[in-house]
Parts: sequence; C-alpha cells; structure tokens
Amino acid sequence: MEVFDKLYDEHERVKVRFVGFTTNHARYDFGIVYTNMFFGKPLVVCMQTGRSTLLDPNDLEDVDHLQTTFRIQDKERVLDLVEFFKDAIPGVPFNTQYE
Repeated sequence: MEVFDKLYDEHERVKVRFVGFTTNHARYDFGIVYTNMFFGKPLVVCMQTGRSTLLDPNDLEDVDHLQTTFRIQDKERVLDLVEFFKDAIPGVPFNTQYE
C-alpha cells in the first residue's frame, strides 16, 4: 500500500554556480541552481543560512520578499543583493539561454 501519491520525480543535469562576495556591508555566499524545473526560475540558496527561494528578474522588484527570505535587516543590504542578482539571474527562460 502506498502511503503517498508521487507528484514528480525528475532527474536533470543542471548548471550550478557557487559565488561568494562582499559588499561594504556584509559577506554573502550563494549557490544558484539553473534548472528547467520551477518554470525556469533558478533556485537560489544562501550557503550561510540554508534559506532559499526561486528567483526571476521580476522577483527582484519585490525587495521585501528578498529581505524576508534571506533575513536581511536593512534595505541598503537588500539593494546590494538585487544588484548582484540582476547579473546572476537569467532574463529569458533558462532552457533557451543556458542549454
């Protein structure tokens, strides 16, 4: 007897980028998983806290979401992250830009 209904079980070769950087305010270490899952949104993982989120360029406009997700205290630090993610997050669907 099955205890659960499997919704998906996918195997995929993905590109992963690990990046550490500093700003005038803090140090950051992220893993970015570029995948075709999740509507092409990369999975962004903070390697310091384990907190993660899916991001696309439109999500970068929601500064409050980033601040809450990564538990960042002030807006200036969040804006530093937005600037970084603008270059790191693809502007077109992953499968057409990175394959």
